[in-house]
Amino acid sequence: MSRPYTLSVSSPGSASSSRAKRIVSIDALRGLVMLLMLVDHTREFFYLDRQVADPMNLNETDPALFFTRLAAHLCAPVFVALTGVSAWLHARGDTARAGGFLAKRGLFLIVLEVTLVNFAWTFDPVPRTYFLQVIWAIGLSMLVLAVLIRLPRAGLAAIGAMLVLGHNLLDGVTLAADAPGHALWAILHQRDLIALPWGAAARTSYPVLPWIGVMALGYGAGPWFARDAEPGARGRALLLFAAGSLVLLAVFRAFMGYGDTQGWHSTDEGLRNAMSFVNLTKYPASACFLLLTLGIGALVLHLFERIDRAGSSRAIRGLAVLGGAPLFFYLLHLYVLHGANRIAGAALGATGLVSVPSVGWIWALAALVAVPCWFATRRFGTLKRASPAWWMRYL
Repeated sequence: MSRPYTLSVSSPGSASSSRAKRIVSIDALRGLVMLLMLVDHTREFFYLDRQVADPMNLNETDPALFFTRLAAHLCAPVFVALTGVSAWLHARGDTARAGGFLAKRGLFLIVLEVTLVNFAWTFDPVPRTYFLQVIWAIGLSMLVLAVLIRLPRAGLAAIGAMLVLGHNLLDGVTLAADAPGHALWAILHQRDLIALPWGAAARTSYPVLPWIGVMALGYGAGPWFARDAEPGARGRALLLFAAGSLVLLAVFRAFMGYGDTQGWHSTDEGLRNAMSFVNLTKYPASACFLLLTLGIGALVLHLFERIDRAGSSRAIRGLAVLGGAPLFFYLLHLYVLHGANRIAGAALGATGLVSVPSVGWIWALAALVAVPCWFATRRFGTLKRASPAWWMRYL
């Protein structure tokens, strides 16, 4: 008989048995996207003087760089959706408890984005531009979700689907920098710069409207992973969600021309044709972008569950180590990558960041960085599970 709930092994004497129990397949999927993120950020730090301005520009990008960037597209949608699932699992449907946790953690992540995360990218304590990226988007989406969870589950899921699928109807709405409401609209849907009172600016790299929808869908799917949930039913739900997402993506791209500002242009060259089909807009995340990535994410999660139920898998457990303390890994890998590049530049006498010569080097360097980060994350995860300190839950 298959197990209804797959848990990682918790050590005796853990501060909280409820916190120590984790769903291996969810942590493994989170760990996988963290590794893909590591590859993409290695590209950001170590390929600056060799890559094109936009690695998804089909007119300038070779397939190796294009698909390297494409693989990283899974990261934000999967991570945000799993954040919603984890929020439900944290409180088991207790909206008061979930709301308080979401609000506090959301504020914490917003502060983290404009401090430690921005410093990791720039090594500048007073930057001219603050980049509001994925951690900001997760934090702000958590604040909104803290309010939305008071709705019935069906209503919450409907709002999530409406935001994910319908926000592209607003693509034509743009506001000038001096227009009333510009800052709010830039936060919600228009990727833009917001002037700050002290002369700096904030770049809304991740407008949050679609990400609120993704997190709401994840929270609505939380009961699929309840302790008493039947694995077969959960597997069917994941497969149905994946199939529905990918079929709808095909309909949008092939017949309706909706859901992305970048249309699909069929060509006689098979590879370029496929690249055009999956060349989707991430900023802000389009409906097609989210259908592709969330559909694939659901398929991979179902696969990881089947592998884990079939028996202990070292690969799955290894990925789950990273997924068990993802925020620690996120901060650590940014500082390691940036610091390593600065050290390499100093050794080579370079005035700025140094670059590797090819896409293959990006993957090799990312694999090299992943090893010490994995061991450090495993150690931190052990300390986090054993610690009675309340603030450790936020890391």
